[in-house]
Amino acid sequence: MLNYFRNKQARLIQAAPEHFIRKKYLKKLLSPNRLVGIIGQRGIGKTTLLLQYLKTNFSMSEFLYVSADDIYIADTTLYDLTDEFSILGGKVIVFDEIHKYKNWAQELKNIYDSFPEMMIRFSGSSMLNILYEKYDLSRRCVTIHMETLSFHEFLGLSENKILAQYSLDEIIKNGSQISLDLALSNTKLYSSFLEYLKYGAYPFFIEDRDEFKTKLFNALQKIINEDIPSCNKMEYGHVSVFKRLIAKLIKSGVPYKVNVAGLSRELGITPPTLNTYLDMLNDTKIFHSIKKYSAKISRKPEKLLFNNTNILYTFAEEFGVDANIGTVRETFFAGCFPQIYYSDIGDFRVQDMIFEIGGKNKTFKQIYNVKNSYLVIDTNYTTDSRKIPLWLFGLQQF
Repeated sequence: MLNYFRNKQARLIQAAPEHFIRKKYLKKLLSPNRLVGIIGQRGIGKTTLLLQYLKTNFSMSEFLYVSADDIYIADTTLYDLTDEFSILGGKVIVFDEIHKYKNWAQELKNIYDSFPEMMIRFSGSSMLNILYEKYDLSRRCVTIHMETLSFHEFLGLSENKILAQYSLDEIIKNGSQISLDLALSNTKLYSSFLEYLKYGAYPFFIEDRDEFKTKLFNALQKIINEDIPSCNKMEYGHVSVFKRLIAKLIKSGVPYKVNVAGLSRELGITPPTLNTYLDMLNDTKIFHSIKKYSAKISRKPEKLLFNNTNILYTFAEEFGVDANIGTVRETFFAGCFPQIYYSDIGDFRVQDMIFEIGGKNKTFKQIYNVKNSYLVIDTNYTTDSRKIPLWLFGLQQF
């Protein structure tokens, strides 16, 4: 059995690229914690990263890579594989797509407890299943949430262009000068940004850009039709609710403002159920719920956006409509921050700053005389210190 997996992993390891590695996630895999799980959407590069982790840090005899949906797994268990590997002196075992293996959490717990010298790494694309079941491993497991590619990473992967990264403070204080310098020295930068908005958030664009939207749509369908119902947090008949929510976001055109009472009546569910479903769509990284800034904790979202612009463009094409450019801009900007709020003045609040998002001809009318307010405009560069090009936030360093 081990020979089968070793022969297979040899082919995969050899093909794993080394020219582009998402180092911030690799660093987390290299932590001394024995059990580390990496979760994220389908197609964002988890398998590639795991193979790069093995290829660049261990010899072939030290590790074993196992895909949990491999047909040979049906004849054995993860525990038995680990036992056999441990006897031969194995040091690191990787279980890819762990959510496809029944009772995975209990098996990982048993492996962790029974093989104290073994380093264990795993990945999962069914984010709800991982999030809802990992409680059994809470004392043992470190979980990494892998995000889609930033604009900075897209440039590195697609054009082998490694630009500098900037803190939010640098972007706020020097955005006009930074954008001017970068735009003049990289004449294709803005056109690359427009490409990124349509297909640059998922690494599989590198394989075939013509089929990108089809692949992404199929991945999103799997989340809605398989992952969400399998987590046992909803009635299967309510799958249609998720599809209707997506349709509402697309057909509304402009960024969707949420009226929980009205929307729940329209969908035929209670407000608490609607809030639960919106949380689930957040957890799956399909939606991005934006709450209003408040000292009180609230589940109620003020605005609904898709998690990234690639999803927006993909669903828009599926519904046969054009993606609203204002929604595209707000979706990108909101995705650049781990914590962002809706604002009655301007569009968004980040920390103590107010941001208004718009095209290159947008004026300061809506944020006139508002302290710590900035205009984020969709253009290649600007010479106004209170105006910041939208794409520049994609070069943020966290």
